[in-house]
Amino acid sequence: MNIYLAPMEGITTYIYRNAYNHYFGGIDKYFTPFIASKKMNRREMNEILPEHNEKIEVVPQILTNRADEFLQITKKLAEFGYQTVNLNLGCPSGTVTARKRGAGFLSVPDELDNFLYEIYDKSPLRISIKTRIGVESVNEWEHILAIYKKYPIAELIIHPRLQKELYKFTPHKEAFSAAIADLPNIPLCYNGDITSPKSHEELLNAVPAIDCIMIGRGILRNPALTALLKKNDAAKLFTKENLKAFHDEIFASYSAQMAGETPTLFKMKDLWTYLSESFTASDRYLKKIRKASDYAEYKIAVNNLFRECDLKQIVLGTVQK
Repeated sequence: MNIYLAPMEGITTYIYRNAYNHYFGGIDKYFTPFIASKKMNRREMNEILPEHNEKIEVVPQILTNRADEFLQITKKLAEFGYQTVNLNLGCPSGTVTARKRGAGFLSVPDELDNFLYEIYDKSPLRISIKTRIGVESVNEWEHILAIYKKYPIAELIIHPRLQKELYKFTPHKEAFSAAIADLPNIPLCYNGDITSPKSHEELLNAVPAIDCIMIGRGILRNPALTALLKKNDAAKLFTKENLKAFHDEIFASYSAQMAGETPTLFKMKDLWTYLSESFTASDRYLKKIRKASDYAEYKIAVNNLFRECDLKQIVLGTVQK
């Protein structure tokens, strides 16, 4: 089973990816948060610099609905030595989809088809796609699959929800099964609601053919999840000492990179939204972390959480309170 780390804007940065690889490992492929401009700002450039991704396999992700922009970005990525890029057709955010980007691009299938024709014809790099199954109705999936079938997609990562469903409701696993039947020559990867070995087992019971999964929030909430799924010794990784070292490396790296304490604290508070779920009774401590206005307050709040909160116990492959 191959496991990929999903790109999450502002969180799964190169700093997070390198720290995760060092302290937990088990990720077969990392995807960058999306690149949305051919000009590439400093943040986007930092994500794709080879020296920031030396020991991990990374695929840059692009968010655009303009073929010329996509091709200019791939040309620049090729100069950095990348061989594959990923097209984001999965982001359900309203600010993205309103501009017919991300999952919103699926609402205009003819335009999408023309876009794919041009980029697959001219791109210097192989192109994988991360997709939703439609915008408003699961009935859209058949047409979308027919479009995908025309192109040499390097890999199709499917989040089997509609754009309107965001991250709610049960994923439509039957849509993934339909892709297996319709796209026998395209490697497929499943994404959505894999949070424990139990949910992974339920997925495989429903769709036994899956051999590749992408996880985002599940790993952010329980960094030892990859070890659990790969049946490594998760107990050795899921310790306060390892989590603290993991946290401290991320904090130190952001502190060195960012201008001022406020941007660094903003990044760390975002991370704690998820990481706090590795601890029991952490709500009161999380509030202190969120209220911290400088490094001193932040460090005190974090140290108190690590000292006074217990880790949730890994029992039969699930993280329980």
